[in-house]
This record gives sequence, structure tokens and C-alpha cells, in this order.
Amino acid sequence: MNEPNIPVIKDLVLIGGGHSHIAVLKMFGMKPVPGIRLTLLTRDVHTPYSGMLPGLIAGHYDFDEAHIDLGPLSNFAGARLYHDSAVGLDLENRRVICANRPDVPYDILSINIGSTPRVLDGNCSENTIVPVKPISNFFSRWNDLKRRVLEADHRLKIAAVGGGAGGVEIILAIQYALNRLLLDANKGELEPEFHIFNSETEILPSHNEKVRQHFASVLEERNIQVHQESRVESVQDGTITTEKGSKVPLDEILWVTDAAAPSWLAEAGLDVDEGGFVKVEDSLRSVSHKEVFAAGDIAAVVKHPRPKSGVFAVRQGMPLAANLRKALLSRDLKPFNPQHTFLSLITSGDKRAVASKGKWCLKGRMMWLLKNWIDRRFMKKYNSLPAMKHRERLNLPSGLASEETLRDLSALSMRCGGCGAKVGANVLSRVIGRLSPLQRKDVLIGLNAPDDAAVTRTPAGKVVVQTIDSFRAIVNDPYVFGKIAAHHSLGDIFAMGAEPQSALAVVTIPFGPEEKVEDILEQMLRGALEVFDESGTSLVGGHTSEGSELSLGFAINGLIDQKKILRKKGMREGNRLVLTKAIGTGALFAADMRLAAKGRWIQNAISSMLQSNLAAAACLHEYGATACTDVTGFGLLGHLVEMTKASGVDARLRLDNIPLLDGALETVSRGIVSTLQPQNLRLRRAIFNLEEAAQDSRYPLIFDPQTSGGLLASLPARKADHCVERLRELGYQASAIIGEVRSKGELIESIHVETGK
Repeated sequence: MNEPNIPVIKDLVLIGGGHSHIAVLKMFGMKPVPGIRLTLLTRDVHTPYSGMLPGLIAGHYDFDEAHIDLGPLSNFAGARLYHDSAVGLDLENRRVICANRPDVPYDILSINIGSTPRVLDGNCSENTIVPVKPISNFFSRWNDLKRRVLEADHRLKIAAVGGGAGGVEIILAIQYALNRLLLDANKGELEPEFHIFNSETEILPSHNEKVRQHFASVLEERNIQVHQESRVESVQDGTITTEKGSKVPLDEILWVTDAAAPSWLAEAGLDVDEGGFVKVEDSLRSVSHKEVFAAGDIAAVVKHPRPKSGVFAVRQGMPLAANLRKALLSRDLKPFNPQHTFLSLITSGDKRAVASKGKWCLKGRMMWLLKNWIDRRFMKKYNSLPAMKHRERLNLPSGLASEETLRDLSALSMRCGGCGAKVGANVLSRVIGRLSPLQRKDVLIGLNAPDDAAVTRTPAGKVVVQTIDSFRAIVNDPYVFGKIAAHHSLGDIFAMGAEPQSALAVVTIPFGPEEKVEDILEQMLRGALEVFDESGTSLVGGHTSEGSELSLGFAINGLIDQKKILRKKGMREGNRLVLTKAIGTGALFAADMRLAAKGRWIQNAISSMLQSNLAAAACLHEYGATACTDVTGFGLLGHLVEMTKASGVDARLRLDNIPLLDGALETVSRGIVSTLQPQNLRLRRAIFNLEEAAQDSRYPLIFDPQTSGGLLASLPARKADHCVERLRELGYQASAIIGEVRSKGELIESIHVETGK
């Protein structure tokens, strides 16, 4: 972990949230290296534990019990969490190429992305097979299969291709779960027909004879047809054709064969084996590139070849963390020798398991209880994290950092103030040279000119709308932060019905080496420019400076016909109140800071913040909105009070109609709220039935400050339902009518909060 006031010297980037990397995150969180910035690039924010997948499918575990939440784990480690996939490497310039975000630079790189089943090249029609890995993709398909089985009017045929432990466990777990599902629905007669296609002469070829005999008996007892020595040659239109020529039509084909690696590893120039897996030394460092490490299924330890198994990935976690630390500090690496044999626990779906090691074998319910205890103990290490302790600035334990690192940290910690705190001209010029802001005809001098200020033209008949917003980073991905800050800053312009014209950036970046500062600045501005381009906004300049925390804001100029300005003043009796986005970002990110928010809650909140208000504003105006505002720092109630007070009306607010972000209610029920919440609570005086309203569990959320929140508008009652319907068609699925405008009562401010009780 790197504290905000400690300069970043080196970047350690982890690709993938696999079993080895979760150990790295935990270890770096427990024992951080000052000056080292940790970044996790991952496709999924919840890492499924492969050992619990059969139990998850069978219904013995819920989602959270079988997944490691990378959100709080990354926060604990002080790691930046980038939610995206790696699709390539630029090894010469040390950059990770991503699918949907700018490249990620690294000094040291570690790869732990697992593997996928090897599929048929050219002999498989599209979408006819379901690879079991990545598990996250399979799990969504599994939910679809359950629905199809319940809706079917005949027995479906389901097969697993692969006779190893993975294929056997998966098919037994699926059979157990589907049988129970059908029995509960009184459709037991529609139990699917199950098959296993095995290219070997026996199932479970890597296990001892006792294990093979036991599972052969279990499969026979449960009427699962095993096709031995039946290598699949092709799959077309749901029909498997084997090398022997037999054809079997199926409704679902699960692919659980030998592991395969993505092609971009070899294409990047890494030395890989015949399967495409990264060749590594005993230290888990690449044999061809000393700054690259790999672990788990994606790694091939040259001197110690082992089967692709989660147990080896777990065991490699601690040695990998130690050697990454040594590499960052320019120290000699330590070899790791994996074990030859290990305890294997294979389940049969029905809370029974077989334990084996070497030649011995034990089976029964006690073995499942043993496996359950081992798995839960492992998960607890990563889902129940210790409280984070404050790290003192530059408090370096003896021998932890090299002399070079100490010199760099000391030099960077002594920074000038005033204009001496500006980001260097070379950094600015390079970043600006790589950006392409939108060009507008009414922007006469913009970012592409070296002048001291921008010059814009105001078209005839238009007036200028001006606003500014700035805040410190709410997420640790500068690219995503740039997008959120841009959306947030545009909200006021859209709420008033204006067209955004130009933007000036106000940036503060933590001090550090020039290349680190440059990377953050470029990523933030690239994110913001994508948003500005979509809204027709031209970035015309701004100001950058160094500081202890990352912050970003924009001053936005907009244009509008003076007669069409939509203000907070304008609510009319009988109007309906329409809200376009769910609320809860303040509470959720407060919980995130405390490691108390689930990763999927935060990602869902980020998705909401990244949704532009542009189309929503146009829709509200089209349906005759009489007043509008964007819901931000003062919370829903605070902004509603501003509107009612300016309009001289009262309002009825329906708590049960207010859309809430996933996890927001759970968060406030635990007493976790934003630090701005107490100030917003002062507006509770505006609530007419305060005592009643305060009893509702949703009550705290009407004071919750929002970042890049939705629009709150009053509309004629006859148009409100149609407007909400249209908003949902435009992608604002949370849109709802949350109340109505009433005539002014005796009180200065009077909002009746209806609880729905």
C-alpha cells in the first residue's frame, strides 16, 4: 500500500484476481512497501473459489460464501482496482493493453488469470458449448439452465465433456441441484438425462484406483451415462460427434477439458510452453522477462511441472508475494518448490466427498464436512479482514527499502508551494499532445493554442450558463474518476436545459516521478474527454497542481435560449416528482472506505455514476418539466427543499417509491453514512411528520449526498407516467415517480414523508 502523502516510486500491477493474487493483496496490505503503488486489473470484482464451485451449484453455498470480494480486499491492500480485462502486453514499454480503458504502465507485473478449457478449433458452432471457466461466465449460464429446465415440457439432455475431477464434480452437482428444483416444482418426472464424454479409458485418470472405482459406482447409481474413450471431434447445432463416429444430440454441453491459455501472452513475446502458458523459474519469474511474474494455472514452472489445480495456485500465493516484494526492492529472489502430492477432496453433489492422497482413500459425509471446514477457513482469511492501521509518513522499517528508494522518496517529499506546485510543462505538453478535445466552431481559442486563456463566442439569442464542481477521488481508477467528475460537473448544465459548450479542468495530482504524474493526468483527462465528446463539450484548458490527494473538477460553460431556462423555481400544485437515478452513493462509498461494502455494490454504484444525464434531461424537457435540479451533495431531501422553497409549494415524498442502489439500505442499517450526512440532517426540520418518517429504514438515505446523481423534476401529472416509461426505454431503469407537489401549508417548509406503512 502507498499512503497519499508518500510519493509513488514504482508500480506493481497484478493482472487477474486469482488465488495467488488474493494472497499477494493480503500480504501487501499487512506489510506495505512505502513508495510502491499496487494496481489490480481484473475482469471480475468477485473471485470465485474453485473448490466451492460444485457446492455453489448444488445449493450448499450462496454467492458470497463461495466468492472472495476483491473490492474490500483491494482497499485493504491500498490497491487501485481497475475493472477491465487485459488483452495484450507492450513488454518493451512495460504497459498492459486493456479492453476498455487506457494502457496501464508497470515496473513489475504479475499475471494470475487462471485458464479456460481447451475448445475445438473450427469444429464447434457458435454458442453450442459452455466452458466451465471462467467460472463467472459459467455461473450466469447456470442460472439460465435452471430456468430452461423448469420451463421445459420434456426431459433435457445435459453433458459434460471431460472425465477429470472437474467434469465429474460439475455433472453430479448439477444433477443434484436440478433434481431438487424439479421436485420442489412437482416436475420430478422431467429429470434431465446426463452424460459424461471422456477421452480416456477411465474417469479421474490422475487419481488412484479406489477413487476411480467409487465414482464409477456413484455415476452408475445416479444413471449418468459415461462415454469412455470418446474423444469429441466436433459439436454442431447441439450434437456431439465423437472420433468413433457416434452422434449424441444434447440441450446443454459443459466443457471441462484440459486447460488452455489466451493467445495474447505468446503474441506479446513472453516465452511460453506448447500450451501457451508462461514459462517461469522456481521464483515464479518469467524466464524471458525479468520484470514479469506468473502464478497459478497460467504459469508453467519449468523445473517443477504440475497439473493445473487450484491447490497449487493457493500454495504459490505466499512465495509470489515475497518475491514480488524482493523484486521491487532489487533483492535476490527465493526459489519455491511445490509439493509433489496433496490432499484431494472430490464431492458428489449430495454433501458427500472422497478424500485421497497418494494411494489411500476415505469417503462419506465426514469427508464433506472436512472439506467444508477447510474451504470456509480459507475464505474467512480474505473475506474477514483486519482493521486497517494508519501508516506514518515515510516510516520505513529498517532494511525495508533500498538506498535508491529512500533517496527518491526524500527528494520527492520536499515540494514547493504556490506556482511552484504546478505540474511540469513537459508533462502537460506531452499529455495535451496525445489528447484530441472536441473542436467547436464557437470555441475560437482552446486547448490546441498556447494562449493564456480560452476564447469562446456566444451565439445570438443565447445566454451563458456557468457552473463548477470539484472533489477528491471517489474511486482509485483515474480513468473512471475522470469520467465520473465530468458527468457530475455537467449535471447542473443539463438540469437547466442548457447545451454544454466548454470546460476548464482543475486538477490536483499527488506528487511523484514525472512519468507517474503524467500517466495519472492522461488517464483522468482521457476519461473526461470521452464524456465531453458524447455531450458536445470542448475542453479548452484548465489548471494543474501537485497535492497530497487526487482531485478533479471542471468549470462548465453552457448555452441556452433565455426563455427556455429550467430552474428549481417552477413547481406547481399537482405536479409529480420524477427521479431518474437510484440514490445511495454517499453511504456506499463510506462503507467502501471501511471495507464494509461488497465489490458488486460499488461497481453498480459506479455504473450509475457513469450514466450521463443528457438523454434524461432531454426527455424531462420533452414531457413538460416545470422545474428541475440534479441530486448531488445536499441529498434528495436537501435539493427537494431548495425546489419547494423557491416555488412556494409543499411536497409529498413517498419513501417506498424512491429507487435505492444495491447495498445502500444494508449499509445505512449498519449505521454507516457519509461524513456529510450530519450537515444534511439539519434539513429534517422541513419534514412535517418527522417522528413517523424517522422510523422507516429508508429515511437516512434521503439525506445521503450523491456524486453524479440523477435529475429530480416536477412534471404535469398527466405526463409523468409516460415520461417514466420513456426514461426506462432510454436506459434509466431506476426512474420512478417518488412524490407529488402540494399547495403551500402554514409551515415555512413542509414536506410530508410517506413511509408506506
